[in-house]
Amino acid sequence: MKSMVILVIDDEPLILMDIEAALIDQGFDVVTANNGSRAIEAFDADPSRIDGVVSDINLGNGPSGWDIVHHIRGAIPAMPIVYMSGDSSHEWEAQGVPHSVMVPKPFVHSQIITALATLLNQTDQI
Repeated sequence: MKSMVILVIDDEPLILMDIEAALIDQGFDVVTANNGSRAIEAFDADPSRIDGVVSDINLGNGPSGWDIVHHIRGAIPAMPIVYMSGDSSHEWEAQGVPHSVMVPKPFVHSQIITALATLLNQTDQI
């Protein structure tokens, strides 16, 4: 059985490495990006490879997490999306895509993993 590949996007290196390690521990393969442009490049290189996305919202200069996810959902409408943010979670209802989850920072790994697993299981039923 192939491992699921998760694209993780965060501009804070320690958070990015921490989430990557937690997902690998749970059996996922992980592709990381530290800004919006790199995230879009990683996705566009092989969209069918990515099974889910975990993205911060504010990523510095360039595309935001909202922008990245709209780009991804334009290509794969059912892509599981977990947003994480320390200051933009209040914008999720207006900016987020349907059937996504917002996990406010700070969080524990299990919140991200549970949200992702829930969305991946829902996608399997579509």
